[in-house]
Amino acid sequence: MKITITAVIILCLSTGVFAQNNYSIKGSVADTASKSKLTNATVSVLNAKDSILQKFTRVSDGNFAISNLKKGKFILLVTYPGYADYVDYFTLDSAHVTRDFGRISLILKSKLLAEVIIKGTAAAIKIKGDTTEYNAAAFKIQPNSKVEDLLKQLPGIQVDKDGKITAQGQTVNKVLVDGEEFFGDDPTLVTKNIRGDMVDKVQLYDKKSDQAAFTGIDDGVKNKTINIKLKEDKKNGYFGKLDAEGGTDGYYQEQAMFNRFKGKQKFSAYGTIGNTGKVGLGWEENSKYGGVGLEVTDDGGLYFNGSGGGDLDSFNGRYDGRGIPLARAGGAHFDTKWNGDKEAINSNYKIGSLNVDGNVNTQTQNNLPEGKYINTNSNQDFHNHIFRQKLDATYQIKLDSTSNLKIAVDGTTKNNTTNSSYNSISRRSNDTLLNRNNRNVTNDGNQKIFNASIFYNKKFKKTGRTFSINVNTALNQNETKGFLKSETDYYDDQGVLDSSRTNKIDQYKTTLNKNSVVNTNLTYSEPFTKAFAVVLNYGISINNGRSDRRTFDKSPSGEYNILNDSLSNNFKLNQLSNQFGAIFNYKKNKSIINFGTRVSTVNFKQIDEFTGNIFTRNFVNWNPQASFQYKFSQYQAFRLNYNGNTSQPTIDQIQPVKVNTDPLNVSRGNPNLKPSFTNRLSASYNSYKVISGQSIWLNGSYSRTMNPIVSNVVTDTSGNSTYQSSNLKNKQTTNLNFNTSFDKKIQKLDFNAGVGLSANGNTYFNMTNGQLNETKSYTYSARLRFSKYKQKKYDFWSGAGPTYTINSSSLQRQVNNNGRGFNAYGGFNIYLPGKFEIGSDVDYVFNAKTQSFNEDFKRTTINANIGKKFFKDESLKLSLSGNDLLNQNTGYNRTGSTNILTQERYTAIRRYFMLSLVWDFNHMGGGAPKK
Repeated sequence: MKITITAVIILCLSTGVFAQNNYSIKGSVADTASKSKLTNATVSVLNAKDSILQKFTRVSDGNFAISNLKKGKFILLVTYPGYADYVDYFTLDSAHVTRDFGRISLILKSKLLAEVIIKGTAAAIKIKGDTTEYNAAAFKIQPNSKVEDLLKQLPGIQVDKDGKITAQGQTVNKVLVDGEEFFGDDPTLVTKNIRGDMVDKVQLYDKKSDQAAFTGIDDGVKNKTINIKLKEDKKNGYFGKLDAEGGTDGYYQEQAMFNRFKGKQKFSAYGTIGNTGKVGLGWEENSKYGGVGLEVTDDGGLYFNGSGGGDLDSFNGRYDGRGIPLARAGGAHFDTKWNGDKEAINSNYKIGSLNVDGNVNTQTQNNLPEGKYINTNSNQDFHNHIFRQKLDATYQIKLDSTSNLKIAVDGTTKNNTTNSSYNSISRRSNDTLLNRNNRNVTNDGNQKIFNASIFYNKKFKKTGRTFSINVNTALNQNETKGFLKSETDYYDDQGVLDSSRTNKIDQYKTTLNKNSVVNTNLTYSEPFTKAFAVVLNYGISINNGRSDRRTFDKSPSGEYNILNDSLSNNFKLNQLSNQFGAIFNYKKNKSIINFGTRVSTVNFKQIDEFTGNIFTRNFVNWNPQASFQYKFSQYQAFRLNYNGNTSQPTIDQIQPVKVNTDPLNVSRGNPNLKPSFTNRLSASYNSYKVISGQSIWLNGSYSRTMNPIVSNVVTDTSGNSTYQSSNLKNKQTTNLNFNTSFDKKIQKLDFNAGVGLSANGNTYFNMTNGQLNETKSYTYSARLRFSKYKQKKYDFWSGAGPTYTINSSSLQRQVNNNGRGFNAYGGFNIYLPGKFEIGSDVDYVFNAKTQSFNEDFKRTTINANIGKKFFKDESLKLSLSGNDLLNQNTGYNRTGSTNILTQERYTAIRRYFMLSLVWDFNHMGGGAPKK
């Protein structure tokens, strides 16, 4: 009896579930005029409430049918290339179990009249796997606007005043054109010069390594990338820009760019010169061995960094708003495909120089045990110069239907000079003088970089079975020489000068760094089933390097010929690394699971040429990884990632050598350092609703580092600090980053609204005079934004929100350095009759005072312009602009790290007026866009 009752209950429940999904639709699709069947038209059913896709099908023999639908309110969307989309709202319920739409007639877009009620609603955004694709036609821009203007309107993407692109909370370092590099590594050369009306699609994705892209299995290497897909009719012809600007107080900016596209062939050339800060070199050095400040390879090995300045300051060639710049740059780009697209080449040449002059005032608070601290006020006058050339080329060939070969080479030469003068005054907690320092540093460096790589891959008959080999070689040589002149006066407890303790330094320093590396990696992928596969890899790396640092004191004869042994070293490095890895991948339906690890053994041998001592390190690096991705629909996806990595100490951290560039802050290596290990968890979610234009982006990460390498500083009673890195047991440093963005089009008011929230910061530890110091630095912010765009009438944008920063030190618990702030921005353009236009933008920054920095900081920057366009296509524009009308653009920065709180004020570009004449010429495909 019990079994019978149970069976009845199950049957009823099953019947109920079946009934809930026993709804369907059917119909046919044909051309309005010819009545011909439109086979393969796409028929989609979306939720009426949120536009989420429920089901879709293709029209077969003119007819379609979709079953197993739930009851509710829906949208029917029918699309076919060249025809206007058909949209209809319908309901399925107990009274309407089946909906027969009969014959749906589609209209050719070319014949669609304004009074026809049916309206196309092509999706503005599509999510295809890991790629978010924006339909450029769904976003309006002004005539002759650039790609940058288009990007500013795309949900989830922000472009700041300097052209830096942030997408879904991450910085975009690469902008491709039709999937190809365009001038290599400078995104602004695409965004500020290619016309927006040439764009068909904008694709946003995490660019994978060649290996991952080939096998289809994630190896953890990603680079946030935007790909600009051009319209087919915009791939033939030429376009460009000539920009001549002159202003008050000696400011000027000139630019020329020419682009010639012919089918699959692209040629571009540009030249710029200016001192407004808008024409920087913008070079990103993505090469692993040519970068600035990198000293750990991918497999965890060590090498001598050839790009640093040795013991002296050096200039990295970046303009970050500090000082007044003078930039000169030029370059050429060429890429083409031939032999039925089986062969392709992409090449770039860039040359440029950058001068930056300015002053920085820095206030620091050095927190010490027992509630004591040292306040230092310093000024730096600097002159920096860099000249650089870079040539790169990539050749790809499809050997046959199963194998490919890619060869890439690049070479760089750099010369940089630095001349900096410093003066500083330090005071004790009771405000008495502690020390006073004046020093001058000059440095001249020459660097040569060469990289080459070969990548071969092959697919076998069995789907998913692949083999590839990657060989990379890198040569890097950097030679610097310069002078350090310093004089330090010390004061007793009463603030009286102690003349017997004056420290004078007059030294000549040279550095020679050489490094050669060869890396190889073999990869094999094997599918166990259609859903489950593994990627195995083995790599070997050989590294040979040399680091020769020498310091010479001045002899009585006036020559710098006395070698200072305590500040000199000459090391040779030999290193052999072996790396093994296995990554498993499971993909089925809407889910992708990826997990595995890489393990590398490193044999490190360093020889001290001065003493003959040999220093060896043998260690193992472990890098586990895992990820989970679930795609709810074409417009909604979630991703969870885990990465673990071992971090070895850098060469500078382990070499037992003293560096005295700043005599009051001397660093020394620690050969007993051990590696640290970091666990990092990250997650992301994105969603887009087609009809309502609503988008949601969430990104976050959290990491903890075990056995961290931290700073161990000892500060004596005279204010001299000696820094040495050490491992910290039983404590873990943490890092937090979170960004979220919500955007929605307010249909009734026809404008876009959005809100963003972010949190980022870290908890860090260091040792100060033998005591553990815990510092926290976290910033929380919120921002509300609005924008509206009316083509040829007006557009405006605005945003504002508060910030709150936590800066605390366990050595100074009684001091509250938490600070509030507020940031706002806005702007507008009005397009008047007669092709006149006016515009303005404003930026406001406020940071409240704290106990350590008892002064509010406020800055309002207002820019304005008025201009007139000429010719039918509005390609010539004459304008007058004013920069920083209130003359308030003061450089400012406030940070906290370890036991140091810092506030900086620096030279920045201030008020000037500029007259400009810009000509955008265009002869592409069908000519200039129709008005």
